[in-house]
Amino acid sequence: MDWNASTWWWLVAGILVAAELLSGTFYLLMLALGCVAGALAAHGGAGPVAQIAVAALFGAGTTASWHIRRARAPRSAPVERNRDVNLDIGSQVVVRAWGADGSTQVQHRGAAWSARLAPGAPATSGLHVIVAVEGNQLQLSPASSPPH
Repeated sequence: MDWNASTWWWLVAGILVAAELLSGTFYLLMLALGCVAGALAAHGGAGPVAQIAVAALFGAGTTASWHIRRARAPRSAPVERNRDVNLDIGSQVVVRAWGADGSTQVQHRGAAWSARLAPGAPATSGLHVIVAVEGNQLQLSPASSPPH
């Protein structure tokens, strides 16, 4: 069996895709695209040096593009404040009174929860919004003010 240069490029691209599936890093897919570009250059009749140059430039270019795109993407909120992670954030509870240390007990989802006041929020009784969940303690802010 005679393997030409394009066969090797396709083989390496397949190995990189398999490695990406095992590792979960998207960068290996960008390098696989570079190998695909090298294979297409081989199919087009380019010499070995041109194939390597095309693969290297395309792989490095797509990897750099992906890195820049990820760096510019907005970051998600920290886990304790991220509503996508914890659906309790944004829920409302009623605070009867605050302790001297800024803590209280509230009823939420049919159970008593320990809660504390969000930094900078006034210690008032009444309706509050859950702005963060840290362990088993809720962080609350008055419903009339925006969450911190």
